[in-house]
Amino acid sequence: MANECFDDIWDALEDTPQEAVNMRLRSQLMRKLVERVRSWDLSQKEAAKRLGTTQPRLNNLLAGKVSAFSLDALVKLTASAHLVLKVEVVDEELVTA
Repeated sequence: MANECFDDIWDALEDTPQEAVNMRLRSQLMRKLVERVRSWDLSQKEAAKRLGTTQPRLNNLLAGKVSAFSLDALVKLTASAHLVLKVEVVDEELVTA
């Protein structure tokens, strides 16, 4: 078996580049959301209420269960956390050149 080198863990774990990009974005949003929730220094119940979600759902977020959240759901939580989401789309050929 040959050793393979990947730029990102998601490239190694996912079957397609598209799935890897989706998981990479989801994990980045989750990290920012977890940072924000922890900065509130609230109980999970209070933090869930602030986000407009349930406590079990918040627990999944804090536990890093990326597969439990769609990109759409995380974008909505980001807005509820009063985080500004900026999207930048660049040509892949320009980035790798």
